[in-house]
Amino acid sequence: MTCGGRAGEISPAGIAQLAGAVVLLGGAWPVTKVAINAGAAPLWFGLGRAALSGLAAFVLLGALGRLRWPLRADLPALLAVGVLQIAGFFALAHAAIAYVPAGRTAILSNTTTIFVVPLSLLVLHETIPPRRWLATLIGLAGIIVLVGPWAFDWHHAGVLAGNLFLLGAAGSWSLAIIAVRRYPPQSSMFALLPWCFAIASALLLPLAMAHGGVGRWTSAGLAALGFIGLIGGPIGTWCVMQAAMTLPSVVASVGFLATPAVGLLLSAAFLGEKLDADLASGAALILGGVLVAVWPGRGGRR
Repeated sequence: MTCGGRAGEISPAGIAQLAGAVVLLGGAWPVTKVAINAGAAPLWFGLGRAALSGLAAFVLLGALGRLRWPLRADLPALLAVGVLQIAGFFALAHAAIAYVPAGRTAILSNTTTIFVVPLSLLVLHETIPPRRWLATLIGLAGIIVLVGPWAFDWHHAGVLAGNLFLLGAAGSWSLAIIAVRRYPPQSSMFALLPWCFAIASALLLPLAMAHGGVGRWTSAGLAALGFIGLIGGPIGTWCVMQAAMTLPSVVASVGFLATPAVGLLLSAAFLGEKLDADLASGAALILGGVLVAVWPGRGGRR
């Protein structure tokens, strides 16, 4: 599948892909919490998620007769997504779970805008209109409210390390977005998806083995892994990659800020997590930033 519009335009296909990424990846966090709370080791869960998503993508493309070796021109995007967006993000975000609550993990690991805006200027030389700068500021204000750094015990030994891991995860994802926009692949991202997950799985395996035991896997943990590995992971990642190629970088990154808000709202609805004033106002700011980013400008198109 190819991009739905030229770079810099906001196409209906790009918005649909962005929405799919937000819902699937936002919903993955409460599902992951079910498995982790049941005893699954976080890094092994990340490895299983990547491996199962890759297997599902291989089977699907094979059944459609579209399984091909990547082309030489695909290598920059293939490595960017496999190494940075999947392996790097999974490793850092799951390592942080030991120090930071899962809700905050969902928030900080998705703050790609912090990195994408300056990288878009420096690397892609994109012109960022004032309206999208405003959208970025609104979205980041929502992140600050959601995270609530005033509630942190900064004297706790692991708090700073955990939050640095999460910012590293966001930075890794942001570099992948910029790389795919800078060096778009010749093949479709759908065709590259299984190879991206294969690269990520190969990198995550030694990390998981070094981390320790696999933990305790219950039926709930296995069901969570199956859902994310077979549905949320491959389809959500494909939506992310397509949206990153189709939409302007700032629009895509601000849109992705809705992911942690969706995850926290779903956690409140299905896991009984407390929905307090900070959560509600932060989520409202993030979604407001998304609307400002994607709203058509004067004389523009949706």
